[in-house]
Amino acid sequence: MFDFVAKYKFIIQIMLALIMVPFAFFGLESYTRSAGGADTVANVAGRKISQREFNDELRQQMDRLRGVFGRNFDTAMFDTPAVRLELLDGMINREVLNGAVRDANLTINDEQLRELIASQPSFQVNGQFNKDQYKALLASQNMTEQQFESRLRFDLAMSQLNRAVGGSVIQARAVSDRLAAIENEKREVSEVAIAGQSFAGQVRIDQAMIQTYYDANLKQFQSPEQVKAEYVLLSADQLGALEPATEAEIKAAYESRAAQYRQEEQRRASHILIPAAADASADSKAAARKQAETVLAELKRTPNRFADLAKQYSKDPGSAEKGGDLGFFSRGMLVKGFEDAAFALREGETSGVVSSEFGFHIIRVTTIRAGKTKALDEVRAELAKEITRQKGMKKFAEAAEVFSNTVYEQSDSLKPVADRFKLTIQRTDWMSQVATPAAGPLAHPKLMSALFSTDATQAKRNTDAVEVAPSTLVAARVIEYRPAAQRKLEEVSAEIDVLLRRQQAAKLAHADGAARLAKLQAGQTDATLKWSAGRALTRRGAGNLPPDSVRAILSADPAKLPAYVGAEAEGGYVIYRVNKVIAPEAQDEKQQKAMRARLDGQAGGAQYDAYVAALRAQSKVVINTENLEKRQP
Repeated sequence: MFDFVAKYKFIIQIMLALIMVPFAFFGLESYTRSAGGADTVANVAGRKISQREFNDELRQQMDRLRGVFGRNFDTAMFDTPAVRLELLDGMINREVLNGAVRDANLTINDEQLRELIASQPSFQVNGQFNKDQYKALLASQNMTEQQFESRLRFDLAMSQLNRAVGGSVIQARAVSDRLAAIENEKREVSEVAIAGQSFAGQVRIDQAMIQTYYDANLKQFQSPEQVKAEYVLLSADQLGALEPATEAEIKAAYESRAAQYRQEEQRRASHILIPAAADASADSKAAARKQAETVLAELKRTPNRFADLAKQYSKDPGSAEKGGDLGFFSRGMLVKGFEDAAFALREGETSGVVSSEFGFHIIRVTTIRAGKTKALDEVRAELAKEITRQKGMKKFAEAAEVFSNTVYEQSDSLKPVADRFKLTIQRTDWMSQVATPAAGPLAHPKLMSALFSTDATQAKRNTDAVEVAPSTLVAARVIEYRPAAQRKLEEVSAEIDVLLRRQQAAKLAHADGAARLAKLQAGQTDATLKWSAGRALTRRGAGNLPPDSVRAILSADPAKLPAYVGAEAEGGYVIYRVNKVIAPEAQDEKQQKAMRARLDGQAGGAQYDAYVAALRAQSKVVINTENLEKRQP
């Protein structure tokens, strides 16, 4: 059973991450919604994908990308016909895979599912699964236990299918070794950059060019849409503060943790060790004891020389150089014979010869710290804070679902939910997703996306409750809205002038670089080019070089060196000289095994993709292009 948990642990971790960051779940629920023909985006073997499902998926993908790239991510760049089709392809593929999972009877039993969920730290309190924590985390995302567990079952079954199809691929060793050699081959390259800035003096921009660019790129020069919003925040800390810890609760908690606040007596001691192994002969032990007694006699004659004698005679490598000092210790930390002797001494007192499993010791106690228990007043604030936090977590678990349902069901106002939970409705100034983004709790990508949705800006409905931090829910609504507006040409003329100058200079640099490259490839020299020092790169380790540059370098013919290739660079052009090809270093068996496993994995992934493509080819798929391209009203 523990093997099952370990094997599938990463899947539930991914799902938990997706609860925190909006994403598209593979869910049984998402495959059983009814869909009418009028709003069908695709039909997969009789199963309809509705426009609502597609729009939900699109919105979730945008939320995910905004979470990755930040609030300045432009969703318009993502919402294109090509991207819409790619997204729908993914939904169609999941549909055909769902059928394959059903046909293969791939299931996860209840016991395995329970154990996997209970093992996740996100659902635990003090290392133990906590039902309230589990329900609160799901409720904060408007998800029931049944929905989450159904989705988890499906993803686990999908993982089984993936491994069954792609996990069995093993490439021939000769193929793997050849691929590894190609991948690890190094090429030493030098480069010279031709910057567009050096051609700036040759660029001429007139007003007609500015006007043409402006007319062709109107969307680029729009002021962003803005909103003023109001919001309410519900948190475990806030709920806990409404019911402070009582004196009785604090005392009960203190008494239940008495052992935690007990500080045992500690002693600091030094020792001189004359070693004698436990299995040593009687003669060896007698000789060691006699030496210890000789040292003790010398110590009695010169009591102040304990540290010097420890350095001279002690064979304890950890303490001898420190004059025998062992630092502070409490009962249970050292071997019994030594410990009993040390705790029988008074401060400053020296023992006789003490026997232990390590040999013979002379011990001197240098400091005694009496044991004590922290008083209630010392830990009162700590206990009160913890009790309040626990109360808040419990109340939050109970309130999260009600809070979420209230803002959804009474979507024309935040007042009902504010009144119910005694919350303050707070207001913002004008803000946008780009120019003047939100701060504080409204800065969460999912909440910002919801505030700028059609539901919020046009219908003035409340957003869903969003968990913007652990055990913290926020719901908001738009109270004023300014749509995006076109900026006038006079406002942006200077911006366009700078942009066009850069573009034209880059084109001149590209033309110059291409001409120089052609001469180099024809065998001519160019003394004006200042080449950088050579650096080695591989197909996997190309440093900060752009992908186009790496492809150009690796496509150069290694039989004709030096070889010259070129690639566009930001604001200019770069010429690369391939100086030499360096054969890959020999790998040990462990490295070879890891490389073969990775290449097998890549081949398995390709086989799984081919399997999905075959399933799709066998399914009757009809796409409604008109509905696919239809935007939400």
